[in-house]
Order: sequence, then structure tokens, then C-alpha cells
Amino acid sequence: MGDFMTKRFFGTDGIRGRTNDGVMTAQVAMKVGQAAGTHFLRGSHRHRVVIGKDTRLSGYMLENAMTAGFTSVGMDVVLLGPMPTPAVALLTRELRADVGVMISASHNVYEDNGIKLFGPDGFKLSDEDELAIEAMIAGDQPLAPSADIGRARRIDDAGGRYIHAVKNSLPDDIRLDGLKIAIDCANGAAYQVAPSALWELGAEIVAVGVAPDGKNINAQCGSTHLELLQETVVAAGCDIGIALDGDADRLIVVDEQGQTVDGDQIMALIGSLYADQGRLTGGGVVATVISNLGLERFLQAKGLELVRAQVGDRHVLEKMKSGGYNVGGEQSGHIILLDHATTGDGTIAALQVLAALVSSGKRASELLHLFDTVPQLLKNVRFSGGKPLEDAQVQAAIAKAEAGLDGKGRLVIRPSGTEPVIRVMAEGDDAGEVEAAVDSICAAVAEAAA
Repeated sequence: MGDFMTKRFFGTDGIRGRTNDGVMTAQVAMKVGQAAGTHFLRGSHRHRVVIGKDTRLSGYMLENAMTAGFTSVGMDVVLLGPMPTPAVALLTRELRADVGVMISASHNVYEDNGIKLFGPDGFKLSDEDELAIEAMIAGDQPLAPSADIGRARRIDDAGGRYIHAVKNSLPDDIRLDGLKIAIDCANGAAYQVAPSALWELGAEIVAVGVAPDGKNINAQCGSTHLELLQETVVAAGCDIGIALDGDADRLIVVDEQGQTVDGDQIMALIGSLYADQGRLTGGGVVATVISNLGLERFLQAKGLELVRAQVGDRHVLEKMKSGGYNVGGEQSGHIILLDHATTGDGTIAALQVLAALVSSGKRASELLHLFDTVPQLLKNVRFSGGKPLEDAQVQAAIAKAEAGLDGKGRLVIRPSGTEPVIRVMAEGDDAGEVEAAVDSICAAVAEAAA
């Protein structure tokens, strides 16, 4: 990922920014459409792009700008309307499109938006493809002759196709009859499809965050603001709560008592369940450097490995594909189940959890807390320039902290990919030792950066 810093537009997950400011304008979106369209024009067939979006106000502007860009270079456009990121990945493959686009800034505030691109295989673009498109955005692409300009059309059955795929991820004998499920769709992309899929499988649904107005996406709701769902689960007497984010590629669960179940616990459940059923490939689960030591110990006790990738679902996916793993994800709730989807899918992950709930006959609070989390602390230190991690004092503080945590915890120190901060994280069985380790390193970094 050394190339990342040379990218002007693409960050760790596509292009993202404040709308009508910097890179997130109609002009840039049109240029991205022209560049991506030209990059994926291969062979003499009619080329096709699938475009989905979440519920942000700026989605209309960016969708139209990208449509203009793609059609101007000779690509036909299929518009899905508001649809989860994983639905775009799925329909790119299903409709034999050459490229897929999701217009979303995921869990960010409504003022932000973003562009994620998928290749014809339904996987997010490689660094090589992104860098090639980056280079093309700056220049002008050859425009199609008048007769070859692309057409655009909306399709009405995108939601139905996605719901069908989601339901197919469950074994035929599993139904959700008798379950009362609260679901919070973050006023985002899954506001129609996710509650529909659960209801069609027999559940009683209490839905919140399903009234998007263009500006309320992720606003005090969804997987980053769990209070609404926690209150709903307890007040309505639900068996479980499901929280998605704005583009529905991540999932956080709430048990019937209102307790949070994060991505680490969800991976522990799905990983161990698949292992028991002989369905787990690769002999373990792929997570990131942030995932809790408790998850690692839980898996090790079951003879399974925890493979750690850098933060970001694309890094998790790379490790999964190279090592033959079918379960991976992040603490934040990106759960990638390669048997069912090419990217994180909150709804499909939720169904795996619900299937386990049904077949176990247990309450969510019994089923979903498989390990105690080890105390974990993360602090960010801002710096103005230079490379504080190369400072001798900082390296000495890190070595001392590592020696102190030896065998009882671990240390993760990394520069942010998006801003001038050093992230210092430690975890271990003794919360006091963890705090002392983080504080000593932060102090050394701050001094070196002064």
C-alpha cells in the first residue's frame, strides 16, 4: 500500500470528501466516470456500468454527473437508485457489467459523499486499477462518436434481486418465524431491502432509521450511534437488534438486554460456527491489527488462527483471497463472507447471526458474548511534520512498553493514512499497565514532534 500516498483522489476506500468542495464535485465525478469508463472499455461489446447510491442529497448530483461521464465515452449506464454497497457488487456481476459504482460516504455525515468502484468480478478495484484511473482523471479522455454515446436506464427490480440473493445465503431449513427483530438502517441505503428480507423470512420487524430525507443518514442512528437501537430493542421487547451503516456494508448487533456486540464478537460466532460445521476454510479468521486479543485467544482455544491485516476492508480481503479464508472482517462491523459476497455485507452477516440464534435456541445475550474483551486503549497524537516514529527516544519508549506487556498484551503503533496523527494502541490484561504503556509512548511522540 506504499502507493496510497501518491494517489490524489483515491483513499483507503475509494474517493471521499465534503460535497461541492475539493474532490467531491460534479466536475470531478464526471471526470471519474470518463476515466473509469475508458479504463474498462475492453473489446467490441456494448459496455455497461451499474451505478448505485445511498440516500444522501448529493447523490442526485453525483449520479447524474457520473452518468454524463460514462455515457460520453460510450458506456451504457444502469441506475439502481438507493441500494447497499454489496448489492452494487452483486449486480455488477449479475448484469455482466464492466464496472460498478457506489456513490456513498458510508458512515460519514450527510455533507460528505464518496465514489467506490468495483471491477466486473464484483471486487473493489486493485491499487493498480485505481492508480491507472487516477492518472486518467487529470487528462482528457477520447469522447465517443455521436452514434456511440451511451444510454442510461433505471431498473426497477434491483431491490428484489438483492433480497433474493440475501435470503439465499441462509440454509433452506432456517426460518425466522417467532423472532422479534429491531433493525436500524441508519436512514441509509438498506432502508427498504434489509427490513423486507428479514420480514419475508418470517420475522416480526421493528424498523427504525428507515425514513431518509437526504440529510439524516447516520444522524444519531445506525451502527455508529447505537443508542436508538438499544432503546428500541429494550422498549419493544425484541429478541435482538441489527444496526447497519449508511451503505449497509457493516453490522453491529445489540442483544435483547441492549448490550453491544461488535465485529470481533460477530467474527468469533461465525468463525466458530463455520468451523463446527466444517465450512471454515483456511483454518482461521482474518481480522485487523485492531481486533481484540480476546478474539485471538478465543480462536486459538478452538485450534483456529487469527490472521491480522492492516486496517481497511480491502486489506482484509487481500489476505482472505491469498490465504483461502472465507470469514474475515473488522471490529467496526465490516464482515466479509466470501461464500456469499465479494465485499462486506451487513445484511448477510446479520442473517448468519440470526440463523445461529434460531438453531441454538439460546437468548442473544447467551449466544453472542463468546469472549471477554481484553482492556484496550487507543490514543491519537497529532504532529506537524517529520517522522516521529523514527526518533530514538520514541523507539526506546516503544521497546520499553513492549517489554512491559510481554506475553500479557500487545502494542500497535501506526501513522494514520488520512491525517497527520500517530495512532498508539495497547491492550493487555491489566488496564493500568495498558494505560501507562500508551501514555509513555504518546508523551515521547509528542516530545519528538514538538
